[in-house]
Amino acid sequence: IVSGCMLGEVEKDRLVTTGGARPGDVLLITKGVPLEGAAIIARERAAEAERRGVPADVVKRARDFLRNPGISVVPEARAACAAARVHAMHDPTEGGVATACWELAQAADVGLHVDRERIPVLREGRVLCEAFGLDPLGTIASGSLLLAVDPADAASVAEACRGVGVDCAQIGRVTDASQGVSLATGGHARPMPTFPQDQITRIFSEG
Repeated sequence: IVSGCMLGEVEKDRLVTTGGARPGDVLLITKGVPLEGAAIIARERAAEAERRGVPADVVKRARDFLRNPGISVVPEARAACAAARVHAMHDPTEGGVATACWELAQAADVGLHVDRERIPVLREGRVLCEAFGLDPLGTIASGSLLLAVDPADAASVAEACRGVGVDCAQIGRVTDASQGVSLATGGHARPMPTFPQDQITRIFSEG
C-alpha cells in the first residue's frame, strides 16, 4: 500500500472549490462516465464479462481507459480556468456522477437539475454495467470533471476543454437549494438517486 499527499499553492482569488456553485450556473461534465469503473471491470472481470456477452474489443478498450483518455483531470481543469471564471469543480469518484452531484450541491448549499439524457455515458461503460446489472451513474467515475460556470461562459469553457482533446457536455443547471437535487428522464424530474456504496462493489461482494 502506498499513501501520498500533494500540496500546491494558488493565488487566493484563483482558488476553485467544490462549494462555489451559484444558482443560475450551468453544470458541465468532461469525458464521460463511468470511466474508471469501466476500466476496473474490464481489468478485474474480463473473462466473466465476455461470458456475459460483452464483446472482446469492448473489454480491451475499457482496459485502456486508465491511460486513454486517462483519469487525470488536470488538462481540462487548467484549460477551463484559463478560459473563464469557474465557480466550482468536483471530480466524481466513489458513488459515481450521482454522488458527485449530491456532494457538489451540499458543499455549495444549492440545488441541481440534471438531465439524464445529456450525461455522456461511455459506450464501453454502459455495456459493461448492463452486463453486471450496475447503474453507470453510481459507478466510480474518476477521470471526469464536474464544473459549474456562468451561462455566458459555458461555451468558451467547453471549447477550451475540447481544445486540449477532452470532450465536455452541458448536463444541467444549478438551482436554489430549496429545489433539491433532481434527475430528469424523459422530461420527468425525480430526486437524484443515492448510492451509499459504489455500484462496483456489488461485483466483488458477489465473489
